[in-house]
Parts: sequence; structure tokens; C-alpha cells
Amino acid sequence: MKIQAFLLLVLLSMVLSCTYTNQPKQEATTTEKEVYKQISPNFSADTAYQFIEKQLAFGPRVCNSKAHTECGQYLAKEFGKYVDEVIEQNGVATNWDGKKLNIKNIIASFNPKASKRILVCAHWDSRPYADNDPNPENHNKAIDAADDGASGVAVMLEMARTMAKNKPELGVDFICLDAEDLGKSDQEGDTYCLGSQYWSKKLHKPGYKADYGILLDMVGGFNARFVWEGFSMKYAEPVLRKVWDQGIQLGYSNYFYYYQGGYITDDHKYINELTGIPTIDIIHYTESTRSGFPAHWHTINDKIAVIDKQTLKAVGQTLLEVIYKEK
Repeated sequence: MKIQAFLLLVLLSMVLSCTYTNQPKQEATTTEKEVYKQISPNFSADTAYQFIEKQLAFGPRVCNSKAHTECGQYLAKEFGKYVDEVIEQNGVATNWDGKKLNIKNIIASFNPKASKRILVCAHWDSRPYADNDPNPENHNKAIDAADDGASGVAVMLEMARTMAKNKPELGVDFICLDAEDLGKSDQEGDTYCLGSQYWSKKLHKPGYKADYGILLDMVGGFNARFVWEGFSMKYAEPVLRKVWDQGIQLGYSNYFYYYQGGYITDDHKYINELTGIPTIDIIHYTESTRSGFPAHWHTINDKIAVIDKQTLKAVGQTLLEVIYKEK
């Protein structure tokens, strides 16, 4: 993913955040709070962490590599243990350098015939170049992508495992999107998010629709901070409010912030623009780096050591609660 004019937008958003009249309070005062009763089954951060380890064990999941092929097979098989239907959407995409990429989007569904549906997605590929690494010697090295890829997939796997024991009434589709992280900002065209572009143009089922979608990207890091991303606000502000309000109610106000950030080119952008499914992006934002992303972003340091189980818990439990409250 990349940020569009991020630094300028951050400055602008700091002004807007003071004037946005509909922006809710970050947290109710003690006297206003009521004891919230969770209705969803408990999300296991320990198991989600193990799902990250299993993905990393294959090595960097770069398109056209052995690790990519084997991890794709593992993900389809693992989701198949829990859901009602798994569809593997295989295709070929053209990278910014003209290279043909064998890509695979994996769609794992509960209640595939239900008309009311929620889409949860994350990319499962690894970036083949650590071009944000402070050491130029690492710029051509592939990254493990523990947070930037594996964390979102792990949250989805643990959600599926948990939901299999107490299936929701509505339809839920977990989509592992491929070839998100091969883009180059200095190249013309839509070089990022090739898997979501492919899926959005060639839906796994003709006429597929979901009420709304939630994209997970970098949802496992220490001190993660999730703010309102620009395209999410433009296309799906009610979904943002629903998810953020739920996170706050569950006690995760130190993760979910009512704060307006910049526009990020991520998989949700193409889902919104090409399918019309209102989709938000839950993605780690920080003011401590020039990129706006955590320091391990697109570096060789994106390893298991950057993963915090408490962050996985906050995201996973919030999404489970959102789903189980839907009627």
C-alpha cells in the first residue's frame, strides 16, 4: 500500500479533526459508561499468533515462489477446516516491470447462500523488496511480512476457527487477497493491490455483493493505532463508526482513535471503486515516522518480534462482536 500526499494530508487532517462537527468523543466519561456485555465468543490471540508463525515458516510469500505456492495451499486447507466453502481464484497479473505473476485469491465463506453478507479481507503476499529499510544493502531482500500481511490473515483464520463452533446466521466471506505489496510508487498506473483489482473485476461468484467490507492491514504490531483513513471515510463512513464504536465499547480505546488520517492506496480502494461494496481499512498509523506507517514497514525487521498479542486480540474481538451483533 502507499499513502497519497500523506504528509500534507496529515497536517490537513489535524486541522479537520478539530472542526469535524460529527466526530464522536473518543471515550465516554466514567459516569456515562455502562458495563458492556460481550455477546461474541472469545477471540484467542495465542492461536492467532500461532497462525502468523505458520505463515512465516514458509518464508517470504512472494508471487511465483515456492513459499508462495505452499503457503497458498496451507491457507486454503486451513480455512477449509472451519468454513462451509472455499474457492481458490487463480489468475495471472502483470507486475509494474512487465513480469507475469501467478496469483491466487482465497475466498472462505460461512453460509454462502445467505443474502446478507459481510466481507473481511487481508493480503497474504510478502513484499519482495525491503526498500524502506535504513540499510540500502537490504533494499532487494524479500521481507517476512509478519505484520504487513500475515497478521491480517491470522486474525481472519482465528475468527473462522472461533465462528465454526458457533456459526453466525448471516453470510461471512474471508478473502485472502494476493499481490498487494509488489507496487512501486515511482511507477505509473495502479501497481499496488493487483489481487484485489483482479477479484473486483472478476468476482468469484457472478453478481456477488456484501453489505459492507473490512480490510485488515498491519493489525498485529506493538502500540498499534487505528485512525479513520481517507478512502474509508469517503466510501464507508457508517462502517467506520460501527467498527470504531464497537472497539471503544469493548475497551479498546487505546487502539481505535476517532482521528482523521490520510488517503492510503490499499485493497479497499479498488473494492470500493470497482464493486461498490462500502469497505474500510483498519491499518496501523503513526506520527512517529515520515511514512506514517510503523518503523518496520517494508523493512527486513517485519518479523514475528514486532507482533503483539494484545493488538491481535483488540482487532479480532472487535470484528467478532460486530459480526455477532448483525441481524
